[in-house]
Amino acid sequence: MKATIFIILTVGLCFFLCSFSGNRAETYTLTVKVEKLQNSKGVVQFALYNKDGSIPDEDYRNYYRLEKAKIGNGKAEITFKNLPKGKYAVNILHDENNNGKIDKGLLLPKEGIGFSNYQSIGLKNRPNFSKASFELNTDKTISVRIIYM
Repeated sequence: MKATIFIILTVGLCFFLCSFSGNRAETYTLTVKVEKLQNSKGVVQFALYNKDGSIPDEDYRNYYRLEKAKIGNGKAEITFKNLPKGKYAVNILHDENNNGKIDKGLLLPKEGIGFSNYQSIGLKNRPNFSKASFELNTDKTISVRIIYM
């Protein structure tokens, strides 16, 4: 009887101690900031991508995570938490009417948009994941420029 209890306690203690081992994947935070928004209407939508070919994504169907933030003093920011190490890209929309999509005029967006690693957008400088992506292997803060066309 004592041997059975000893075995059960030993196995239980092993399981308990193993649950604290370092086999957990490290995760990181990514803070994304935007400034110089042309007005305080609506919200800023932050779409995070983690797969090649996921950008462009005009209908917001390919994102990894999506968050929205209120605008204050022409600025907004969001922090994505618990992100595994990897390659990411950010697509931002100043969603002035808060409808979750890019509203367009004839061809161009009526609202401000931005992508990580982009200072301008045009026919010869179209956004793609390869150019917009960056490595996340530590906690990081980035700023993204919002472009109004």
